[in-house]
Amino acid sequence: MEYLCLVYFEPTIFDRMSEQERKQLDIDSLAYDQVLEAKGQLIAARALDSVSKAATVQVRASKVSSTDGPFAETKEHLGGFILVRAADIAEAKAIAAGIPLAKYGKIEVRPIYDVLGA
Repeated sequence: MEYLCLVYFEPTIFDRMSEQERKQLDIDSLAYDQVLEAKGQLIAARALDSVSKAATVQVRASKVSSTDGPFAETKEHLGGFILVRAADIAEAKAIAAGIPLAKYGKIEVRPIYDVLGA
């Protein structure tokens, strides 16, 4: 099965880190991606840019509207994702626990819904 690990954290955590700590977090994150890739579990992993560069789009009554920023005003923001292969939710949660940013935020683990197989 495939699972999406959504990485949420407060953007201000980086303000409280030294440059060396931020670099080490990047090194640790890339190294973990390589471990998952070597095990055949990594499908894709990406970090997201700042929410200040985001836009939210919606369509209501055939009218498109767009606003700057994320839809929800929350302390924690979606900062990235890792799409993985895992035998079950327990294995996916174990993979999520290894994500270095889990030490600073939260990882939401969600199974991928197969629209074609539904």
